[in-house]
Amino acid sequence: MRAVAKSDLTGRARLREAALELFAERGFEATSTRAVAAAAGLSPALVTRHFGSKEGLRAAVDEHVLDRITEQLRELDADKGLMASLGEISARVFGSDPVLRGYLRHVLLEDSEASAELFGRLLSGARAEVERLSASYGNEGPDEQWAPFQMLCLILGPLLLERVMQPQLDQPMFAPAVLARRSTANQQLLLRGYYGHLEGADGG
Repeated sequence: MRAVAKSDLTGRARLREAALELFAERGFEATSTRAVAAAAGLSPALVTRHFGSKEGLRAAVDEHVLDRITEQLRELDADKGLMASLGEISARVFGSDPVLRGYLRHVLLEDSEASAELFGRLLSGARAEVERLSASYGNEGPDEQWAPFQMLCLILGPLLLERVMQPQLDQPMFAPAVLARRSTANQQLLLRGYYGHLEGADGG
């Protein structure tokens, strides 16, 4: 996605981007619309004019975040293998954007209707990707109910647990080399499982 200077954004977009950054840093409840307006360099009255309320502003941020993820998923390259391409895109989306990671971490852990709705929409996207992968790879597919949850756990788990996982690693966990290795490990797990190659080896 091409970066756009904040000075070139509309007032609505500047408010949305400021909200994304502040919600990522502080969380939704701890961020006032006045703080968002100040960060955007605009009048607080414009929040109400453009979004109706603080909840409307958050809904616009959620939509923007989901649009960014969806836009990246459109770049899936079947020639690379859908699983490998999905791994690359997931790493790029979450690895290169600490603001996006912080926002999703706050929202998904806040236990609200908005967080449940956002997770539900992420789950719908994961379900669609599982269906696409199953159609591509054929054979006996994964558990239709749980596979989308498992995929999201692999993708979102490091994001949600970043603060407690990082001390256990000797490199930044979202550094490109670390992301590439984790993505490869995830692909191996999803495609073959840890012990699938051992089934029947013991005569069982």
